[in-house]
Amino acid sequence: MISVVNQREPILLFNINFIVPLRPFYFFLFCILLFAACEPETYIPKPRGYYKIEFPKKEYTTFDKADYPYSFEYPMYANIEKDTMFFDQKTENPWWINVNFSKLGGKIYISYKEINATHTLTKLLEDSYKMSHYHSKRADYINEPVFNISQNHVHGIFYDVGGNAASALQFYATDSVKHFIRGALYFDTTPNVDSLKPINEFLRKDIEHLIQTLQWKL
Repeated sequence: MISVVNQREPILLFNINFIVPLRPFYFFLFCILLFAACEPETYIPKPRGYYKIEFPKKEYTTFDKADYPYSFEYPMYANIEKDTMFFDQKTENPWWINVNFSKLGGKIYISYKEINATHTLTKLLEDSYKMSHYHSKRADYINEPVFNISQNHVHGIFYDVGGNAASALQFYATDSVKHFIRGALYFDTTPNVDSLKPINEFLRKDIEHLIQTLQWKL
């Protein structure tokens, strides 16, 4: 005798009567949310950091040698070097010096010229202008505030050069009769306006102090 087993009808997991087509608007919204969820995470790089520099306390001493035609005050954390070479050539007089900030990696190169028939004031001013604006190729700006310290017969221009220029701080000072000095701050590294900004701002005050205390000798 053969027994017949009744097959069960398949069980539906949902009621077919409740299936309705999605409206176009909701379908479009669903696609937007789906793509937004799959969008890769955006990487935002962190800003570059620099080492914090511990600056020394500002104290000054006087540079006043008998055989030099000028004197001024400079920081005690710097030392004075006699400069004997200028672009691989011997300096034209023995009064060129460097104010060396060895711990900060910078130097103020100071050149002195006596105003005479060979080095007229007009020529010296033109040369100073050309040397300062030579850096304009990489400069964002050049400010040129004028200073005048009448009691010391010292006047000139302070060049503030913005951007990745080789020298951000320069100046010239003169009495317009006999003495002419030019100074420029350089660092022993590739110019970078961001990393050098704290040091430039720190040494700016020392350069300003040098100018304020500059005196000529007869």
